[in-house]
Amino acid sequence: MRVTFFQIKVAHTVIFWILSLCVAYALFSGLADRVTTWTWVAVGLLLIESVVLAVSGWICPLTILAERQGAQRGSVADIFLPKWFADRIFPICGTLYVIALLLIALRLLG
Repeated sequence: MRVTFFQIKVAHTVIFWILSLCVAYALFSGLADRVTTWTWVAVGLLLIESVVLAVSGWICPLTILAERQGAQRGSVADIFLPKWFADRIFPICGTLYVIALLLIALRLLG
């Protein structure tokens, strides 16, 4: 079965929102001092995503797949988000994730 560009875009968008909720929940956990099992689930999913990205040269494997389907290289055309936001996903979400991890660490150590 051949995967269509539309299917890649839907999958990428769904995964993005799930991981964004994980970042938000981890941040909330650190801010509210409510580290729970769900906090560790969120952190674990984000860690898996980080490993996947690191292994693939910091390019999402779905982006690579979309480029094989004809998407323009270097563009973020494989996700249903405004381009200005899609171009800044890594800096925004990455920064919030690091802040969340720091807050969680402070809560656990303090």
